[in-house]
Amino acid sequence: MRYHQNTALLVEIRDMFESSHQTYGAPRVTATLNEDREVAISIPRVARMMRASGLAARKPKKFKVTTDSKHNYPIAPNLLERNFEVEQPGQVWVSDITYIRTRQGWLYLTVIMDLYDRKVVG
Repeated sequence: MRYHQNTALLVEIRDMFESSHQTYGAPRVTATLNEDREVAISIPRVARMMRASGLAARKPKKFKVTTDSKHNYPIAPNLLERNFEVEQPGQVWVSDITYIRTRQGWLYLTVIMDLYDRKVVG
C-alpha cells in the first residue's frame, strides 16, 4: 500500500513543481501540499523524493543594470516629442539596437525604420 501512496505523492509533487515553472523547491512544495492535503508531510521527505526524481528548482537570474543614467555626458535632445505622425517619406527615421548571444560571441542588431510608412530602411 505504501508504494501506491508514494507514487501518488510523487505525481502531486511533480505536478506542483511543473505548475510553478520549476521554481518551487522542497519547502514551497511542502507548504503547498500541506495546505491541500489532510495528512501533513515533512520538508525532508519531499526533498528526498524530489532529489530521487531529479527535480531541482531553477533560481531566477538576478537583475543586472546595464544602463548608466548618472553621467555628465551631453544628452541628445528629444526632437520628436512623441509625435510619430509624419507627412512625407524620409522625414523621420527611428532606430533601436539590441544584442544577441551566439556561440561565436555577442552580435549587435540595429534596425532603422522610416516612420512615414513604417518600413525598415536599414
